[in-house]
Amino acid sequence: MNRLFALLWIALLTGCAAPPLRGTGDLGLVIERASGQVTLVDTSRREPYARIGGFGDLSHASVVYSRDGRYAYVFGRDGGLTKVDMLTARIVRRVLQSGNAIGGSISQDGRIVVAQNYTPGGIKAFDAETLELLSEVPAEYAPGSFSKVVGLADLSGNRFAYALFDGGEIWVSDFSDPRRPRTQRYPAGLQPYDGLVTPDGRYYLAGLFGEDGVALLDTWQPEQGSRRILANYGRGQEKLPVFKMPHLRGWSLAQGNAYLPAIGRHEVLVVSGSDWREVGRIKVKGQPVFVIARPDGRQVWVNYAFPDNGWVEVIDTLTGQVVRTLEPGKAILHMEFTPRGEQVWISARDDDKVLIYDTATFARIGEFTAQAPSGIFFTSRAGRTGF
Repeated sequence: MNRLFALLWIALLTGCAAPPLRGTGDLGLVIERASGQVTLVDTSRREPYARIGGFGDLSHASVVYSRDGRYAYVFGRDGGLTKVDMLTARIVRRVLQSGNAIGGSISQDGRIVVAQNYTPGGIKAFDAETLELLSEVPAEYAPGSFSKVVGLADLSGNRFAYALFDGGEIWVSDFSDPRRPRTQRYPAGLQPYDGLVTPDGRYYLAGLFGEDGVALLDTWQPEQGSRRILANYGRGQEKLPVFKMPHLRGWSLAQGNAYLPAIGRHEVLVVSGSDWREVGRIKVKGQPVFVIARPDGRQVWVNYAFPDNGWVEVIDTLTGQVVRTLEPGKAILHMEFTPRGEQVWISARDDDKVLIYDTATFARIGEFTAQAPSGIFFTSRAGRTGF
């Protein structure tokens, strides 16, 4: 009896010392680009719960999550890859894997994290648990010539698609054997600057900066090769200055159509998701950077490049019209919807704030301070292809 009582007492004390239990489904991470730190947030409480430093150069950073949402993998501009425990709010491990990098992805089974690199050009695959380097694929598109890699996205079967900015190609690397990847190459066009995969993982699209059009690859039938879509957009028109390159990962599919930022123009393109033909153009306030759809597809929110980067506009996808214009703050860099879309969180870099809006009423319902916030990444991305 005494032994049983002692065991129960130890269990009670252990339980009292343990941190409170919580899930990960309503958590997120905000990049503070100027300070090399991140803020961890609770979207249900609409507030930060931790701030962590030591991430290096976050002037261009992105985040992917483990399958269970517990771990965030932060890719920094300086080539840093940092694994963060969202529950204990600490860095698990950090490696400097290249000289210049702009993002990464995680495999379908969650076991491989892949970084895309400018310097040296190529991709590197790491064990998601330990961050051990497993293999790399140099982006050598011609003997002795290496390309910056952009637009990395995960596909089914532990494959990854990405574009070679200097090489003008789309590559698909199969990491079924993570130490011996196999790569296929497809023509894209002049200077593919970013890429994305559709939510079902079937189509990979690479936007072209050096010429009109978008390269599209059916990853379910890659033997058919890539093809050009929207090749006539801007044909014969004067080239306009581009103040900030739009982010293709911010393109959206909603109500069967794709909503795409027009490079250097004050327009959002509407493209049929079935045959990839242009079906409309929506005039907007500035040069779009992110064009993101609310999870239910009813709204598309748009932010802009300088000098219009203090504005956000909302498009109703039923009418194809701008239904609300907001001026949340100075230098709006990024937007992220909560998992079911009732809120949108907006980073105002030059106000040092993250702002929270109700997407039904457009009312501001919260805000908090962050140092030069940029990217906002919620753990709901863990279950989404291409995020």
